[in-house]
Amino acid sequence: MSNIDELQRRITAAMDRVALGVEKLGTATGDADPGMAQALEDERTANAQLTERVRALKIKFASEMATVRTQVEDSDARMAQLDVELQRVRRANTQLTEACAALRDANEEGVGDPHLINKAMLAELEALRAARAADVAEATVILAALTPLMGDASAEETA
Repeated sequence: MSNIDELQRRITAAMDRVALGVEKLGTATGDADPGMAQALEDERTANAQLTERVRALKIKFASEMATVRTQVEDSDARMAQLDVELQRVRRANTQLTEACAALRDANEEGVGDPHLINKAMLAELEALRAARAADVAEATVILAALTPLMGDASAEETA
């Protein structure tokens, strides 16, 4: 028990010394060199300016990242559409190949089947439409990729 009383006395004395030291520091800054106070204020101002610049850069970065994400999503959508159109071309070409093979077989047998001729014509028309749609989708992807580059080039020319 006497140990606890001794420790409590030592802790109280240490806390009193800390409080005295803090008071001395508080009065010492009041008597500090005016040049030192000005330097401290200049550093605080510089720190505030740097903090503001960092905040502005973070906002700008977030905005640019959002723009890039949007462009990537648009690009992905255009590429998906191009893929769909290319699959359509492949299916149409497969149908056209099958229709032409059936038409050749019918001609070899000497039987000109009007139904096979119509089927081949329809397959050919679908193949042409699919090829056209794929070309449009491909051109859209290319234009979307080139448009930002053209904007950058014109900005560099004006600078």
